Amino acid sequence: MNLRELILKNRSYRRFYEDIKISNEALIEFIDNARFTPSARNAQPLKYFISNDDMTNQKIFSSLVWAGYLKDWGGPKVGERPSAYIIIVLDKKISDKVECDHGIVAQTIMLSAVEKGYGGCILRSFNKEIIQEIIGDAEKFEPLLVLALGKPKENVILVEMEDERNIKYYRDESGNHNVPKRKLSSLILNKEFENIISKK
Repeated sequence: MNLRELILKNRSYRRFYEDIKISNEALIEFIDNARFTPSARNAQPLKYFISNDDMTNQKIFSSLVWAGYLKDWGGPKVGERPSAYIIIVLDKKISDKVECDHGIVAQTIMLSAVEKGYGGCILRSFNKEIIQEIIGDAEKFEPLLVLALGKPKENVILVEMEDERNIKYYRDESGNHNVPKRKLSSLILNKEFENIISKK
């Protein structure tokens, strides 16, 4: 896959084939890719907690809040839950602030997963006490993001946003997950690029 194909396949997946595991080696490779990304002030203050065993996965899953716009859906059912997680953690002994690093490494890990045929969801809504208990040492470590990973079991469709105020994703009658995206023409402020944009 080229970069654009990776980006288009890198959706927020919320249903997985739970029985398809991600190996320790693959998870380590995702983090190894992430460690080469830029870091503000080159501080590199992020650490990672990996889980792909059922017991720890269940603890992490119990802390997560899924798909806020889907009010009638309580999250993935048994058999459709992530088979692995990577928790991105700030090492406060290195830096007391994260800057933009966690966004960069989260995207890098997700692209790495997609390249291997997996997918995931970046979650910031979680019960911090549960996650803190899992990673330990609250004085040193602060959980920032939970990356839920697995083999996607749902189809995510990008649709052009017709109403700029309607940003909510939704599931259609076939169970496809539809995600509105803003038009390119609404994002670029320079008028001199209108001709190029109109050809996209």
